[in-house]
Amino acid sequence: MSDQWIDAWLSAPRFQKYVSLCGNDRNRALAMYEWNVALGQALMRDIAHFEVALRNAYDSAFKAKWTDPDHWLLSPSSPVVMPIWRIKANRHGLKRGTDVNYINRKAVDSAIGKCGGVKASAGKVIAELSFGFWRSLTTASHEKSIWVPYLHAAYPKGTSRSAVDNDLRDINVVRNRIAHHEPVFDRYRNPTQEPHQIHATIVRLMQMFSNDAANHISSTSMVTSVLIQRP
Repeated sequence: MSDQWIDAWLSAPRFQKYVSLCGNDRNRALAMYEWNVALGQALMRDIAHFEVALRNAYDSAFKAKWTDPDHWLLSPSSPVVMPIWRIKANRHGLKRGTDVNYINRKAVDSAIGKCGGVKASAGKVIAELSFGFWRSLTTASHEKSIWVPYLHAAYPKGTSRSAVDNDLRDINVVRNRIAHHEPVFDRYRNPTQEPHQIHATIVRLMQMFSNDAANHISSTSMVTSVLIQRP
């Protein structure tokens, strides 16, 4: 029986990645594809739990120091939405002024719009924002405006902003690969993005927020058990 339906379903170029990896064994390639899906689901569960903890920790850190009567996400004077200009080199090497909050401002405005506009509650807006938004708050461009006055308090004393940002970047990259149904294994060029490493990073970061929550994620995660089932 022909298995060309697989090419029609997944597209020949997408499936060929797995066929080549499996020595042209198409049956094993299909099993590998299904395994990658299961691995992505296991990772996404861990990432989802961490994402909720991350945004709640950041919200608490902001609110502890925020003095504006409006919530820090809803206030026009918030350092996550107000224009902050930095001099950066563009792709041609020319230095130009860049508003580092341009993308974040659009994301927050869009979230507020989806949650009722002027009637939007902070909780709904927080839930509407993407992982990429939360990760962006620890970039170097936001060190003086966000990390130093607010977000450093979400982590143990002495935690490196750049180290946190690198960890969140890796998690976000893998999260996006899962969402776009791409392979999440054999990340040789980016070893910190290997599935077992992403799981370890999530647990390590969670320990900074809550040891109990970290233990729960670690003890109930399916990542390790799925990894050993590789075809």
